[in-house]
Parts: sequence; C-alpha cells; structure tokens
Amino acid sequence: MENKGSDEVEKLKTKFLSVWHNVKYSWALKSKTSFSRNSPVLLLGKCYHFKAEDDNRLTEACYEASEEDFVMGNVEAFRKDFASRVWLTYREEFSPLPGSTLTSDCGWGCMLRAGQMMLAQALTLHFLGRDWTWSEALTLQALDTETWTTTAAKRLVASLESSLQGSHKPPDPGLPPMPQAQAPRSAEEADAHLKEMYHRTLVSWFGDSPSAQLGLHRLVRLGLTMGRQAGDWYGPAVVAHILRKAVEEAMDPGLAGITAYVSQDCTVYSADVIDSHRAPTAGQASAERSDAPPSPQNNQPASASTLPDSRAVIILIPVRLGGEKTNPDYFDFAKSILSLEYCIGIIGGKPKQACYFVGFQDDSLIYMDPHYCQSFVDVSTSDFPLQSYHCPSPKKMPFSKMDPSCTIGFYSRSIQDYERISQELSKVLQPSAKEKYPAFTFVQGHGRDYDLSAGLTPEKREWPFIRDPRRTVTTAGDFVLL
Repeated sequence: MENKGSDEVEKLKTKFLSVWHNVKYSWALKSKTSFSRNSPVLLLGKCYHFKAEDDNRLTEACYEASEEDFVMGNVEAFRKDFASRVWLTYREEFSPLPGSTLTSDCGWGCMLRAGQMMLAQALTLHFLGRDWTWSEALTLQALDTETWTTTAAKRLVASLESSLQGSHKPPDPGLPPMPQAQAPRSAEEADAHLKEMYHRTLVSWFGDSPSAQLGLHRLVRLGLTMGRQAGDWYGPAVVAHILRKAVEEAMDPGLAGITAYVSQDCTVYSADVIDSHRAPTAGQASAERSDAPPSPQNNQPASASTLPDSRAVIILIPVRLGGEKTNPDYFDFAKSILSLEYCIGIIGGKPKQACYFVGFQDDSLIYMDPHYCQSFVDVSTSDFPLQSYHCPSPKKMPFSKMDPSCTIGFYSRSIQDYERISQELSKVLQPSAKEKYPAFTFVQGHGRDYDLSAGLTPEKREWPFIRDPRRTVTTAGDFVLL
C-alpha cells in the first residue's frame, strides 16, 4: 500500500510540475512580435519586405536570396510561410517515456523538440519542396498572452482535479475534428490532396507514442545509449547525433530515401557525405526494412524523387559561435546561413532554454518556441487535428542573447546538390576581417583518413571542437574549447 501511495504522489507531483511549467512559460510570452516595415525579413531562404513602395536597396539587403524569392509588401505571404512550418512543443498525458515514468517532457525536452522541428523542415523540403504552404495556415488562431495563460490555468485546475479524484478521462485537445478529405475533382485538386497526405504523414512521424518513427519516445530511447535519460538536459550536439540515429534506424519505407550525417570536430568530410548519398544495395535495404509497416501509396512525390542509386542527406553541424557568449563577429555569418533555401535552420537558444531559429530581421533572430505544453494528440487516426502542429505567432530574439552552442542544418538532395552546396558554403565561410576562424570547414576525403579522434571515448566523439586529442583542452557544457 505504501508503494502504491508514493507512486500516486509522484504522479501528482509530475503532473503539477508539468502544468506549472506551462503557466510559467505562458506568462513570459509577449502579446505581439514587432516587425519593421523598413527592413527585409528572411525566413529559411525566402526574403519578404512589408513595405509597399519600391526600393532597389531592399533587394540588396536580402543577402543571398534570389530575385524570385523576393516578396515585396506581402505580409500575408510571410504569415502563411511561417505558419506552414511544423511546430513541435512540449506535450503531456502520453505513455511513459523509455526508462522512466514521465508522461510529459515539459521543462526539459525543449532541445529535442527544436531538433524535431529542424528535422521536420528537412522532410518538408524532401517531400513537398520549399514553396509548399499549408492551405489552412492563415486560419490558425493567434496565440497571445491571454489565450495561452487562460488555457494553461484551465489545464492546471483540470489536471489537479483529475489527479485528486483518480479520474483518467483523456484530455480534450480543444480542437474540432478535421473533416474527411473529399475525392479530388481536378489535377490541381489531386496534387493538393496528395501533398496534404504527405503533410499529414510527415507530422505523424513525430507523434508522441513509442511507434512514431521520429517521436519523442524514439529520441529518448536513443538518448539512453548516449548516457542521457528522460528529464535530463540535451545539448544541441547530442541532439544532432540522436537525430542522425533516428533517421538511420527509421523503419518506415517512406524514410528510406533520406539519411543524416553529423560533422566531426566542426569539419564536414565530403567523401563521407557522398557515401551517405549513395543508397545501400537492394539486399541491404530489404534486410534493414523487412519489418517496416506499409505506407501510403505513391509515398514519394515528384518534387522529392531521387535517383535509384542515391538518397538525400540531412547535414547537421554542431558549432560554437564564441566563448561564454556569442561572438558578434558571427552575426553576419548566421544571417548568410539563414538566407539559404537549403538551410533547415539552427537549433540553439538561450542558456538552458532551446529554440528553433528559422530567420531574422536586422539584428534579431526569428524563432519557433517549443515552450508551450499542449495535450497529447493521437496521430494514428486518419483525421487527427493538425492545428496544434503549426504556430501562427513568430517570436524574435536579439542575436546578442543567442547561446553560442548550436547545431546548423542543411538539406542536400543529391551528390550534385551537395557539390553545389559545399562550394557556396565555402564562400560564405571565408574568414573576414572580423571572423578570424570559420564556424566550420569542408575537407575532401573521409574522416577516418585523418584519424583525429583516435583514442577518444565514444562519449567524447560526440563533442565538436576536438581537433587533436594530444592537445590540452578545457570543457564547457557539451563542447571542448581549445
């Protein structure tokens, strides 16, 4: 009886802490994010300007964005583009995570959620392309301070009442059921219907259940092999390796055409990336995925088709842009990176508070915030609601507040695509008068050819900035500083 009583107390404490975090983060929100009409806004390679008058200087300010990606005076286009990005936040009331009794990631899982968002953007590029937007993006309700805090307070009361009364009534997501899709009547409607199927399938891969291919349960299980447990803090470098393993081990046939690569010691070894692009032989592929569940027909859209002997690669590069604080000399570099369409964003944030950076205006970063605790959604149903997986409200943060530890992501569709990307990024990485050292480098050959990590433990191989094991180094968080 004593054990049962203490278990109930622990569950009650966990639930109270979860919803308390929700209230705490909700109060911290601002009701509106201000944007200047006189400066361009960059969002994952797309450049927007909210000023209606023509000004030739504006296009020049859009860094690497091409002319066809420049949108003048169209606020709605920016809103729709931003709201179409997949938003992964804290969730509660899901089944216990591997190795724990936790049924929520509120208060500790923000970096994993940020990593999921970056991975979701890579899959969006792979299956739907950068120009895709969700048809219902502009119908989302704005999440202001009053709405979020009221929702959090109601959930706090309901959760405590449920715990005290021993009720196990499933949470009400507060969203109307999605109507069943009607059969398309034209080629255009057929294409839209097909893309919506990809969209829904993509979101379902990030569901909060043990069976979800890229869900929190899968990421936590992989984290256990790296010495991280549910409830621990996950840094951006560790999350990069967890994401790589999750993509590599995914059993859904829809994910067979994509893999992931993580740089070593802030160095991208081109031969390793090219090897990743080369798909395994048919025998290897069938052996690896023989137990894979069936997926929707025509799972690979035309926009994401790859050569029979190749697959796309998600390139993840853990870096440190300074010492204790982000070095201002790297601001222009970060802007250049976020101006590229094949950039899938940056995961980082403030110290011990992760976010997913997707763009910028002037000297402020635009980001998606995972610090909002939402109810569990059963993504196994064919018509599960999608609204809670999209955020209508962008947030901004000064570059100066960004934590220097982060992971940058890129999407490369083919070997030819990678060769172009590496050439373009090498130009961006050229040291300037301000930047004495590039954030990362490209090197020909395989990482094993350089044998820089010989003698290192598996845990230390996870850390960037290990140039030579014979040198004396000091550690700071997830990184080793020279």
